[in-house]
Amino acid sequence: MAINTLAAATLFMTMLDKVAVQEATTGWMDANAGRVIYNGGNEVKIPKMSLQGMGDYDRDNGYTQGSVTLGYQTKTMTQDRGRLFNLDPMDINEANFIPTASAVMGEFQRMHVVPEIDAYRISKVATEAITAEKAGMVDYGYTPGATGTSALRAFKEGIKAVRDNYTGPLVCQATTDFIMELELELAGKITATTFSKGGIDTQVPSVDRVPIIPTSSNRMYTSIKINDGKTEGQKQGGYEKGATAKNVNFFICPVTTPIAITKQDVMRIFDPLVNQRLNAWQLDYRRFHDIWILENKLDSVYVNIKEAKA
Repeated sequence: MAINTLAAATLFMTMLDKVAVQEATTGWMDANAGRVIYNGGNEVKIPKMSLQGMGDYDRDNGYTQGSVTLGYQTKTMTQDRGRLFNLDPMDINEANFIPTASAVMGEFQRMHVVPEIDAYRISKVATEAITAEKAGMVDYGYTPGATGTSALRAFKEGIKAVRDNYTGPLVCQATTDFIMELELELAGKITATTFSKGGIDTQVPSVDRVPIIPTSSNRMYTSIKINDGKTEGQKQGGYEKGATAKNVNFFICPVTTPIAITKQDVMRIFDPLVNQRLNAWQLDYRRFHDIWILENKLDSVYVNIKEAKA
């Protein structure tokens, strides 16, 4: 029986969108996109609200008039990425197409898509904090495990810096090197907490009720280079550490600060009889994604960087 390629594409899209959020270490950021308006394509509308502070109450004239400004900022998802894959019909048939294609796309997303999304988001958070130059919110020159240093002190200084501006729930993303030093310093006293990401609850270490998300060091850069996949020297695609990038040890921010969104465009599947270029199954994968920090929340992000300030 012939395969319904439209139904298969819809199945893959649903599965891959869900897995992208669950497997990304930054998947918790997607929860903040709940009020973002997305109607397809690469544009989103982010709600923005501003209020005035309190004024004196007057017994004769009553309340001081305040103002509320409600609106939406239109943002463009700058990351428009994709790949085309061909599966030779000699290797698969209609009976095992869906399992094989699922395995291929799942592996592609796990090995290449998710790490790139993480690295891009983390570099954007770091870049925004560095550019904003908010007092005390970026710390340079700390190497985990270096003589005379304290991972616990570095972490608590970060919490304090954020707490000076924000009182809600916080979250931290840190390299495994930093987490190891923190655990050694606490000598088994570090606690575990439940953290929800993409609808899945996981156990992660925490200090002062701040969950710490372990993140591979090759995703923790202040900037990355995005390869276009076609230029000589970039044909491998994906990303790599930026030429002037520094290594991020950890960053701390309110759970609600980063607004991230990732959307897979309509996935297309062409069977060998429809594919005009090759006698092969063709899978077209395309994903939009981006992250934003609203200007009034830039003072809520603390970044700890390994190298000294230039």
